[in-house]
Amino acid sequence: MSSLYKRRDSNYYWWTAWYKGRKVYKSTKMTQKHLARKVQNEWDYRLVLGETDFISGKVHPTTAVGPHFTNYLRFLETRKSRDTVETATGVLRRLKQYLDEINVTNIMDITVEVLDNYVDWLDNAPKTKKNHIGVIFLMLEQARKKDVIQSNPASDVTLPGIVQVRKYRLLEEIDLKIIFDGAGAWEPYYQFLYHTGLRAGDVARLKDSNIDKENRKIVGRIRKSRRVHEIPLSDALLRFLPSGTKAPLFPTLYSENDRTVKDNLAKPRKYMQALLEVANRPKATLHSFRVTFNNQLRDLGLSMGDRQALLAHSSSETTKIYTHPNFDLALKYVNQITDFTKRNQNVTK
Repeated sequence: MSSLYKRRDSNYYWWTAWYKGRKVYKSTKMTQKHLARKVQNEWDYRLVLGETDFISGKVHPTTAVGPHFTNYLRFLETRKSRDTVETATGVLRRLKQYLDEINVTNIMDITVEVLDNYVDWLDNAPKTKKNHIGVIFLMLEQARKKDVIQSNPASDVTLPGIVQVRKYRLLEEIDLKIIFDGAGAWEPYYQFLYHTGLRAGDVARLKDSNIDKENRKIVGRIRKSRRVHEIPLSDALLRFLPSGTKAPLFPTLYSENDRTVKDNLAKPRKYMQALLEVANRPKATLHSFRVTFNNQLRDLGLSMGDRQALLAHSSSETTKIYTHPNFDLALKYVNQITDFTKRNQNVTK
């Protein structure tokens, strides 16, 4: 029913027990264990009789919402990536704001009902709400493992339905003409998306050192597959390559931090979407270039297996350099993709 333990900040034995789903703590004021056991037996008996005045308000200070969140984030910092910690920080900041509004100050008072209401309180899309609860579940699960709470209320939260929609549409020829005619300074970046099929973040991280002009390929690590891939370098991209530098190809987008890259990509994405909106075309995203790349290669006759390899859809293996099994064939097909570059354009910086 209860237990005794020693704390670093106290010379006394402490008594702890569960009461109505809350873990309560109280010092026995005894330094000798046999005396502390006598106090333990008395308090256990009083708890059975329903006499709870002696534990009123005696919850451990580390179960207060603010300190508990802080300790959890410190725990994550020693075990998880910076991006994971930043994501958890943002979610717990929002949760703390909500808990303050409803006067919930203790981690043990976070119930299923509290979390259900939190989901309704969030003004985010259903998928984002699901991600929030996922982060909160992990935080509460750690609290459960440490015996701070008896069960994890996030397990029973009712989430809103997520309607599956086609997020990434194919860019038609009219879309590509609109984008490249009005691309301005973003044209080199859009061209790399269009002629490589790489994800927007992977293109943003490319450096001149990733370019092998002699062998006509791009060699770079794909974040999602965690492998190094070799991508054919099409003729259309040669005029957009810098010379004599090891700097990033797109310095305004480059960062080693995933979250920073994601934030930076909003600029070319919104610019492209504005071009399409002015022309009364349907909304598209940067990932639409990847969809278009795949479809063009399919229409040209490149097999599904070759396209999957080219699009880096292979399984994870961090130490192996992946080379397309039909690299010369892939380069031949990539060079057949419709070229929307301005033929008289000079090499960009």
